[in-house]
Amino acid sequence: MKNIAVIGAGTMGNGIAHVFAQNNYNVHLIDISQKAIDKGILTITKNLDRLLVKDKITETLKTTTLNNITTHTSIIEGVKNVDLVIEAATENLELKLKIFKQLDEAAPEKAILASNTSSISITQIASVTNRQEKVIGMHFMNPVPIMKLVEIIRGYNTSNEVTNTIMKLSESLHKVPVKVNDYPGFVANRILIPMLNEAIETLYNGVAGVYEIDTVLKLGMAHPMGPLQLADFIGLDVCLSILNVMYDGFKNPKYAPCPLLVNMVLAGKLGIKSGEGFYDYSETKKAEKIAKQFI
Repeated sequence: MKNIAVIGAGTMGNGIAHVFAQNNYNVHLIDISQKAIDKGILTITKNLDRLLVKDKITETLKTTTLNNITTHTSIIEGVKNVDLVIEAATENLELKLKIFKQLDEAAPEKAILASNTSSISITQIASVTNRQEKVIGMHFMNPVPIMKLVEIIRGYNTSNEVTNTIMKLSESLHKVPVKVNDYPGFVANRILIPMLNEAIETLYNGVAGVYEIDTVLKLGMAHPMGPLQLADFIGLDVCLSILNVMYDGFKNPKYAPCPLLVNMVLAGKLGIKSGEGFYDYSETKKAEKIAKQFI
């Protein structure tokens, strides 16, 4: 397995492409937007430069990594002769089903089709293909070049052979793969996202402010960042999407999104990506200034 296609040049897609290319895989980075591709390559270059400054890579490895990536604005062209496709598009069911129908038609019959979805059923995604045994979840963590974990999600029909292949492949990236079953939210987000939602509920109910809630979790539970800061980092729209998937999947009110989260997403306050969430990021990407609404 040497040729890898990555669908989507956003935060997760360019991170996945970076990791594969740095480990000497041939990577086809695909996005319908040339602007998104250019931005993705720029991000990879900047991240490699940071590693170079810290003496974690050499100039030669940086050059090789970038040379290992080719870009495409066409799925059909981008997935020719690949061994594995990893979809890292927006967390939207209809979009993912559309992409997987295209991939099933365009990718070689031998190719494994993986999704980086953080919550959507792999079994449902696989159902629109004619190769359900070759469809699997590879849920990387953000930021991909740094975080070690990859959740490997078996769909109902995913074969043992494909699962073992993807586990070994993940290890070749110096990641730690963990096998989980196909239920809404899997493990990581089934536990994490309700915690973030509860922090938002705590703010919504007036128990404490943004700074206070984040400080309690950082200093009291040794979390590297507070839950509201983390929600901003993930993207409040992504948090809402995952909660909706779990709420629909389990029909359990404990997964219902907080009204404050819903309103913030409707208002376009999505966190770092929009410049404002629970914190104001107009001057810095660091969570230093609380958003005016919560002061």
